[in-house]
Amino acid sequence: MGDPRGFMKQIREEPKKLPVKDRVKNWNEFEIPLPEENLSRQGSRCMDCGVPFCHYGCPLGNLIPVWNDFVYRGKWISAIEALHETNNFPEITGRVCPAPCETSCVLGINEPPVSIKLIEHAIIDKAFEEGWVLPSPPPFRTGRRVAVVGSGPSGLAAAAQLNQAGHTVTLFERADRIGGLLRYGIPDFKLDKAILDRRIKLMEDEGVIFRTNTNVGKDISVDWLLKEFHAVCLSGGSTIPRDLNIPNRNLRGIHFAIDFLSRQNRRNAGDIIDDTISISAEGKKVIVIGGGDTGSDCVGTSIRQKAASVTQVEILPKPPLARTSDMPWPRWPAILRTSSSHEEGCIRDWNVLTKAFEGENGAVNKIKCARCEWKKDSNGKFTMSEVPGTEFTLEADLVLLAMGFVGSESNGLIKDLGVELDSRGNVKSDEKMMTNIKGVFSAGDMRRGQSLVVWAISEGRRCANEINKYLATLEKKSLQVPL
Repeated sequence: MGDPRGFMKQIREEPKKLPVKDRVKNWNEFEIPLPEENLSRQGSRCMDCGVPFCHYGCPLGNLIPVWNDFVYRGKWISAIEALHETNNFPEITGRVCPAPCETSCVLGINEPPVSIKLIEHAIIDKAFEEGWVLPSPPPFRTGRRVAVVGSGPSGLAAAAQLNQAGHTVTLFERADRIGGLLRYGIPDFKLDKAILDRRIKLMEDEGVIFRTNTNVGKDISVDWLLKEFHAVCLSGGSTIPRDLNIPNRNLRGIHFAIDFLSRQNRRNAGDIIDDTISISAEGKKVIVIGGGDTGSDCVGTSIRQKAASVTQVEILPKPPLARTSDMPWPRWPAILRTSSSHEEGCIRDWNVLTKAFEGENGAVNKIKCARCEWKKDSNGKFTMSEVPGTEFTLEADLVLLAMGFVGSESNGLIKDLGVELDSRGNVKSDEKMMTNIKGVFSAGDMRRGQSLVVWAISEGRRCANEINKYLATLEKKSLQVPL
């Protein structure tokens, strides 16, 4: 703890942003880095707590007090070394993570918490700028081969860790580019894809083998996969979007959020998009159904596509502005959060039950809604009911369904492998993250359900550790392919 009174002398600084009128003209990132002097002051606010509850909030167990102090002291190389000890992709979490570590910060009990995410972002960006992040191939190879199926954050983290352990890792991705939802879900204004490509190139230089346009179970057989590799990590994500099965769902102009977001990311990448089914917000009245991060991403994307108006509705009640007795520190608080996309111009509404779509000439032009309320039943469980006499309609030329995901695709790879699923449709695994098929493991959203990027990275790292221990138990004569 470099400055014992730093938290008393310095105020929290937020990352500065370009003005709304400027940033919505393009798809670029818009946060303005703080000078090193300011970052040093922010690092001094960390109290180096005896029990650092920021570790409780961070699924990765990042060494937050350590690299906060290094930044305060100007020891940037030490800071990036400490950051990389627990996080394979801090340049990604520093941009898109909602920072559960900050809501668990001890200083946050009665003051604004330490700017942990801001400092993390600054450390990794400076490290790349200064050329401190270089390929680090493993010093030896074990002869074991591992297949990772799915290139989202969990798959990438698992591949990186297993490669560093000396195993030969091949990562299979059915899309044309590596990254999963990092590539085709998160908008470019939140995560510039050059940032992702830079890390992928680094992993390639370290020995990870990437195979795109490869749908395992279709382009290559499951039998081949099990014979060719000593272990398999399933990290295909939670990819089935939750639908809204109400009257007139088949009208034109109603789309899943992921289809809308991925098409724009492909346009930004220079791909030629088949516009026989146009999903554009330009000049349209857009309704986003779903109040989470994906819905927020749809808002920012619609605004940049020059929508006439954007409204985001949520079936749940409006969250409180501050913690309540139901969400004590250091737990993650379900409070009202305003994203950068919301700041750019959006109507938000809560307790909205969408009852039906209405249309003309086969295309949606309205949604029929009503107010709803939530009450606890005799078992203490919240139940929703419609408030009588509160029906209303909203005009809509484009409706985007951003209500989350409901599980993994069970056909193809999962079915062919014979992998068991749990009651929520996720891949079932034991305490060592192994499925019912020996040598086949699972990680990330495919295993735990839809979650945060930081949780996916944590899952990938943990799964890699379990696979590494499993491979160590195999004798050479028992391997499917000779070493």
